[in-house]
Amino acid sequence: MSQEDTRAGTPPEDEREDAYELDRHSVARIIHAVDNNDRIALIGEMEPLHAADIADLLEQINAFDRRRVIELYGDEFDGNILSELDESIREEVLNYLSPEVLAVAVRELDSDDVVDLVEDLEDDQQNAILEVLEDSDRIAVRQSLNYPEYSAGRLMQREVVMAPEHWNVGEAIDFMRNQTELPEQFYHIILVDPKLHPVGNVTLGKLMSSRREVMLTSLVEETFHVIPVAQDEGDVAYAFNQYHLISAPVVDENDRLIGVITIDDAMAVLDEEHEEDILRLAGVGEGGLNDNFIETTKQRFPWLAVNLVTAILASLVIAQFEATISSFVALAVLMPIVASMGGNAGTQSLTVSVRAIATRDLTGSNVWRVIRREVTVGLINGVIFAVVMGIIGVIWFGSPTLGYVIGAAMVINLVVAGLAGTGIPVLLEKAGVDPALASGAFVTTVTDIVGFLSFLGLAAAFLL
Repeated sequence: MSQEDTRAGTPPEDEREDAYELDRHSVARIIHAVDNNDRIALIGEMEPLHAADIADLLEQINAFDRRRVIELYGDEFDGNILSELDESIREEVLNYLSPEVLAVAVRELDSDDVVDLVEDLEDDQQNAILEVLEDSDRIAVRQSLNYPEYSAGRLMQREVVMAPEHWNVGEAIDFMRNQTELPEQFYHIILVDPKLHPVGNVTLGKLMSSRREVMLTSLVEETFHVIPVAQDEGDVAYAFNQYHLISAPVVDENDRLIGVITIDDAMAVLDEEHEEDILRLAGVGEGGLNDNFIETTKQRFPWLAVNLVTAILASLVIAQFEATISSFVALAVLMPIVASMGGNAGTQSLTVSVRAIATRDLTGSNVWRVIRREVTVGLINGVIFAVVMGIIGVIWFGSPTLGYVIGAAMVINLVVAGLAGTGIPVLLEKAGVDPALASGAFVTTVTDIVGFLSFLGLAAAFLL
């Protein structure tokens, strides 16, 4: 082991390989325990694992083994596993749990996790889960389900630690010590006025480091952000990321405190939106590894059909220049290069623009500056590659004119790619269409058509 590895705490290569083998083999050992109906061995393998790791395990194995693992695991099943499971198999796992195990598992969850668990289930399964909750929890979950989907009301948890704004540190600490059901994890005490309007946050760190007689109002954080219950969860995640929030109170239409959203839930929304953008840019919808082939086919077919239509449009452009291509076979060899370079440049601009729209960095105030930048980049790259392809055209086919033609077409298409890659997502977003979902097909169509039209049009004008 090198000194650098020792200082960094990195295991040597052979130990890293052993760790990987142990992780990989732990799945085999779990399945082996199930095959032998050895519950003690199964619990011994599962006990050290985090709920998220057990969820990953259940997602990786097939449905037959998944059912056997869950049934043998029995009442050891942790409710947090349900929160970590992919939605595509969550309903399946719920069907495998006995009513008794399900009741215990669900009661362990915070209200926001229960809402996330039941909101996409069928009515009979949803009612079965709600029935096992205590009355107060059931009422809270039902109230949250009445709020619009993807709103702060669905995202918040009802378990809130609040204190009157006239309390001091000692009163707040005594209050919390006397409570039997504080949230499992919380970061702030929310100060409220007599009408339950939130007026400030006090971090637990400041609370525990202050003397008992210090007033809570003197410890409030400078950054205090209140979330309306109907606010879109995407806006909530943006606020957490923008203002570096740890938790934020949620208020109803009368500005009264009804819940709290914590950073883990907000960041989960942000991760989901990033993942959706990536999948939609590739035209694969919201599919996952656990979807069956029929669902996956349905998700991908529409955009493959759109791509077929755009390819036909590009072919129609090529068909207009059959005589030109017949006279100069070199055009058939070189024209895919122009279209491909334009498509790649357009995708680069498109990816940057869609991400900037999602993070609200691209707005009406800077859109023209960004478009000018992308067009300028396209122009510079176009000139550079035009020189390269012009030289290749002369050397390969011995025609300086052909070199000029492909060079000029390259410049035109890369400039248009920069313009389309930025302009199309902005226009779609203004029209209320998800730019991540629809931009790719439009940008590809534009760069293909412009690439073929510019290259073959210039060839027809100067080579015939």
